[in-house]
Amino acid sequence: MIDLRSDTATRPTDGMRAAIAAAEVGDEQRREDPTVNELQERAATLLGQERALFVPTATMANQIALKLHARPGDVLVAERHAHIVIYEYGGAAVHAGLMIEPIAGEGGRFGVDELHAATEPSTKGADQRAAVLALENTHNSSGGRCWPLEELESLLAAARERGLATHLDGARLFNAAVATGVPASAIGGLFDTVTVCLSKGLGCPLGALLAGSEKTIERAWREKHLFGGALRQAGIVAAAGVYALENHLDRLADDHARARRLGDAWHAAGLPVEPDRVETNFVQLDVGVLGLGRDEVLARLRQGGVGLSSTIHPTVVRAVTHLDLGDDDIDRAIELVPHVLGARVAA
Repeated sequence: MIDLRSDTATRPTDGMRAAIAAAEVGDEQRREDPTVNELQERAATLLGQERALFVPTATMANQIALKLHARPGDVLVAERHAHIVIYEYGGAAVHAGLMIEPIAGEGGRFGVDELHAATEPSTKGADQRAAVLALENTHNSSGGRCWPLEELESLLAAARERGLATHLDGARLFNAAVATGVPASAIGGLFDTVTVCLSKGLGCPLGALLAGSEKTIERAWREKHLFGGALRQAGIVAAAGVYALENHLDRLADDHARARRLGDAWHAAGLPVEPDRVETNFVQLDVGVLGLGRDEVLARLRQGGVGLSSTIHPTVVRAVTHLDLGDDDIDRAIELVPHVLGARVAA
């Protein structure tokens, strides 16, 4: 099967496996694992922050950040379809005790006016307060779309005027950096904290990083232990991250080019794709116009040899390119998907 379900489907490359096998290790809980330490130092620089902390998952990194920035009963402000709102199992409420003020966005983005409306200060000192703004770049549910740097700068300035801490869910931040030509450090450095995932486009088997100021990350170490995220000889998996940062960043452009080729070809074949929305490695198809249910479309495609996945939107499915796919796979998907769905397209 041509697996376009997600960039989380990637498997370690031969080079990454060799790096894992050769990893120098130590006790991570005592901060003695040299490979973990190297990964954290590299990541902090790449993300424009003073320090970084290695954790098992990006969801854990996001949830630690929320606990650092707020108190129970405070309000998290985020776009309504952000990963931190819809895909983290109510973690903001469970772990940090936060209420959520969702903002309806366009392409995963919203502006200063919407932020102001959502964070109007209360006249009562005992009321809950808007405490943290969390943004997502790239925005998963909108199809891997990116925030323009100038929009981020103006929105974060407004957030700070309101006294909000700022967190970036940058699970695919490196995709955004490659797509926009803006260094990840210039984006991540705008925020108080930033998360990046290693197990998506970078191809690692697991792992994520939370970056911020030295003081913030020192506090994050305790939260990591509380979440059960402390490790031992974690250099075994951190070595995959070091290898990915050295070898897999620039090649994200290949994934983006393949996604654009896929989107353009499917659109030309009559499939419900909007090519101008293909900004990184996602291609979304709104199958509602085909007269088919989403699950039926996914089942037909799977039987035809192509794996796509569902989204939060009831009629939208997605294809995600990644390092396990080559040009031949894309050529085949360009041919197969219109063929499988062609009768409905013609109608």
